[in-house]
Amino acid sequence: MKSLPSENRSATKESEGQAEGLTGDTIAIRGGRPLVGRVDVKGAKNLATKAMVAALLGESVSVLRDVPNISDVQVVRSLLEVHGVRVEDGDEPGSLVLDPSDAKSAHFEEIDAHAGSSRIPILFCGPLLHLLGQAFIPDLGGCRIGDRPINFHLDALRRFGAVVEKQPSGIRLSAPDGLHGANIELPYPSVGATEQVLLTAVRAKGTTELRNAAIEPEIMDLIGVLQKMGAIISYEPNRVIFIEGVDTLTGYDHRSIFDRNEAASWACAALATDGDIFVGGARQQDMLTFLNVFRKAGGAFDIEESGIRFYRGGPLKPVVVETDVHPGFMTDWQQPLIVALTQAHGTSVVHETVYENRFGFTDALVKMGADIVVHPDGLEGEYRRVPRRALEQAAVITGPTPLHGADIVVPDLRGGYSHVIAALAADGESVVRNVGIIRRGYENLFDKLQALGADFDVIG
Repeated sequence: MKSLPSENRSATKESEGQAEGLTGDTIAIRGGRPLVGRVDVKGAKNLATKAMVAALLGESVSVLRDVPNISDVQVVRSLLEVHGVRVEDGDEPGSLVLDPSDAKSAHFEEIDAHAGSSRIPILFCGPLLHLLGQAFIPDLGGCRIGDRPINFHLDALRRFGAVVEKQPSGIRLSAPDGLHGANIELPYPSVGATEQVLLTAVRAKGTTELRNAAIEPEIMDLIGVLQKMGAIISYEPNRVIFIEGVDTLTGYDHRSIFDRNEAASWACAALATDGDIFVGGARQQDMLTFLNVFRKAGGAFDIEESGIRFYRGGPLKPVVVETDVHPGFMTDWQQPLIVALTQAHGTSVVHETVYENRFGFTDALVKMGADIVVHPDGLEGEYRRVPRRALEQAAVITGPTPLHGADIVVPDLRGGYSHVIAALAADGESVVRNVGIIRRGYENLFDKLQALGADFDVIG
């Protein structure tokens, strides 16, 4: 491998690239080589970015540790800075010090310029309404994996007393009478909407009862962050969360939960390439569902105190998977798993029930020789455990099929990572374009691939 560039890009460049839909980097990958070695995962993207937003709620400095060096974090850092929050590197690698004492309103053009394609500005609404009495949301982007409506967020904010005004450039919110507690039941246990309620309710007057809440480990970690700040939050096993509003919150000092998505991605890379990867920082408790499916598919793993080793335990086997909210099988885990399932002996079925357009990445796999048929209306089955949704799809993967090199354009974060792994598992050379988008969720991707013995060049 040669021409390895620095992966520490400025937030401005990252956000500009995302806004244009062209995040850069084309790599040539020569596949057929097992990935072997160790990678370490830091804090979860889905916690770190939300904990950074939570710092707006405190009246003193916050310290967040194990923050991954990814573009989504850079986007949130930029958004905080345009709102007057001072963000500096902390006293240990991967730590941030966030001081909200000079927080202020930001012009919508600044927000839009720094947000790029990120959807994170929606979560600024509650804290900014408490702090400044107003907030603005530009047109929102994110990975093109299906409809991700913000109506759950806006409906919840209205229940708290926010006034929502739609404008040509976005949505302006105000709270002329302040925010008050509310009884909210989500139509679906949305992670983003649950985060919205938590970040808004902790300083609202009165008590908030949230039903049908998401309970992902990252949500529990965010609750831990807010409790450190002085929030009063309790939850019941039936997806009900109670938040008693408080008048003031302080800063926090918190170490992020590890990134389950990245850990599972490297595990699937070991499975797909017949490799042997130790993922430092991975924890068994938060990956139980994934580990069960990994083992059923022919994978093996060794649990150690400092991480988990992933490798093949024999021939790969077909599996049936239904994605679902936690504690089910995460939707972000199915893309890299499907790459490995192209090499399983038999027919696998993956039911995607969370997003309605998350199998677009399989087109490139078919181009590389995979036998994958996508059923746009899903599939029935007596074995189904997850309630069917009108939006769901199913992918039927028949293997094993040899994969060969191809010219691929990365469409989104998780699908893009899966394309890279497919290229590493394939015979011959692949050219993978728009790889920069993968840095939204994978820290130091090129460095980690190099450490695992991947054979690739950065060519553009």
